[in-house]
Amino acid sequence: MIPMPLTSWSQDREILRLAVPAFFALVSEPLMLLADSAIVGHLGTPQLAALGVAGTILQTLVGICVFLAYGTTSAVARRIGAGDHRGALTQGIDGLWLALLLGVALAVVGGVVLAPLAISGFDPSPDVADYAVTYLRISCLGIPSMLLLLAATGVLRGLQDTKTPMIVAISANLANIALNLFLVYGLDLDIAGSALGTAIAQTAAGVALVWVVVRGARRDGAKLRPDRPGILASAQAGIPLVVRTLTLRAAIILATFVATSLGTTSLAAHQVAFTLWSFLALALDAIAIAAQALTGRALGAGDVEGTRTITRRMMWWGLVSGVVGGLALWGLHGLYIPWFTSDPEVRHTLAAILLVAALWQPVNGVVFVLDGVLIGAGDGRYLAVAGVIAMVLYVPLALSVLWFDGGVVALWWAFGGFMLLRLLTLLTRERRDGWLITGAVR
Repeated sequence: MIPMPLTSWSQDREILRLAVPAFFALVSEPLMLLADSAIVGHLGTPQLAALGVAGTILQTLVGICVFLAYGTTSAVARRIGAGDHRGALTQGIDGLWLALLLGVALAVVGGVVLAPLAISGFDPSPDVADYAVTYLRISCLGIPSMLLLLAATGVLRGLQDTKTPMIVAISANLANIALNLFLVYGLDLDIAGSALGTAIAQTAAGVALVWVVVRGARRDGAKLRPDRPGILASAQAGIPLVVRTLTLRAAIILATFVATSLGTTSLAAHQVAFTLWSFLALALDAIAIAAQALTGRALGAGDVEGTRTITRRMMWWGLVSGVVGGLALWGLHGLYIPWFTSDPEVRHTLAAILLVAALWQPVNGVVFVLDGVLIGAGDGRYLAVAGVIAMVLYVPLALSVLWFDGGVVALWWAFGGFMLLRLLTLLTRERRDGWLITGAVR
């Protein structure tokens, strides 16, 4: 049990000031996926299953670069805590250039070279594979903008500004829904219209946030031209976070692979359930975003005791938020399941999965908060090692579902076990002092 720390209301206000806008910004991505799932789901079960496979690959390509947001938040926040505003923005600009370079490379490789091969790796049925390749190739066109969006968001979070990303995210989400409806049903573009609409909406969001960061950099006299040492330093600092992220994405890919092997109905139900899980995960991650910004700033200013206090408070917020999220996920399932599919068998399977997912939400809440704290502290190496340990132990859990023909519900129990393993490794680190390193640069 996490003890309720004695803190002032001012600390809660600081957490909420960052977490509430971050919540609305974070949920914009799963809301886009939820909108895609609802729109594509009524085209047919093969299209919905295809979205599950292609969406997993696309999220993996983008997800491995989440360090562009997380690492930048930590680095910028530390410099803000140390009083170096100009240096913070200079480091942020380096992150933007790195995002652009990576984005172009991933768009070419993912969209042109690897799309058919990556889809075939899941061994879907031929009709599902055709739809999935179409969706993935079109969606890859938006990867550069997605990565720029990540990096710019990280800069603003480090500057303790989560409101601007929120405004841009809400606008992009509304545009995504309108574009998808028009392209899928108005122009009858089927699943290709959904991919195109989302890519356009995310591109507009990326351009908007980059403009905000560039304007701030000009105001403070930070350099805008690409700086090779700075870009390389940002890339090197992000390597441990890439490893940490790869372990998470590998766990998700493995779950999707197992679900695919269980049949089209299981895969379709898994796709919707995982989209809903992602929605709640990023909602819980709002507190983790506050943790990144506040931890980085406090350690940059040399305040170890304040870091400890705010960490315990955010852990409590994470636990409570997880309980509330789990209750909502299960309590409202009868209302929202019909939005995604009219197939009775998929609905029945989905309801069973959601009960398991709801039970694991309190664990998820604490995991995401502690993850944010250690990212904010720049403790990427430990997160990488802990991620590998959890992943290695999770593999036999997931594969045992196939070995013993456990079904997709058993798969979700195994995935919950992966989150429990992550919780144990993160709690072990939090109780020690090795991550409490102060100064503008770790």
